Amino acid sequence: QVQLVESGGGLVQPGGSLRLSCAASGTIFSIYDMGWYRQAPGKQRELVAAFTSGGNTNYADSVKGRFTISRDSANNTVYLQMNSLKPEDTAVYYCMALVRTSARSNVLNAWGQGTLVTVSS
Repeated sequence: QVQLVESGGGLVQPGGSLRLSCAASGTIFSIYDMGWYRQAPGKQRELVAAFTSGGNTNYADSVKGRFTISRDSANNTVYLQMNSLKPEDTAVYYCMALVRTSARSNVLNAWGQGTLVTVSS
């Protein structure tokens, strides 16, 4: 099994910054895509930022220039630095990874439990 554990959420004022972390652990043979999604109340879950297996980095248009995704591949960890936060960034942020647990296993879509980010004055 694979576990994704997020941390770093909280309450921040508009214009402020937060840094989210997500560490993957368990039986991991390889990680393909890994990144962040978010879900605001009453809305569908959406991609925020992610690394792809092809080596690309994808960002939602709404966060480009404000959020930066980075990773520590040796420790199976990704980070999301969020600057210039806006009230519309308020959501539960979920870490996601596409993981293979062995050379012969199927690719597993793993999710973290989510961490709440609230942007409010």
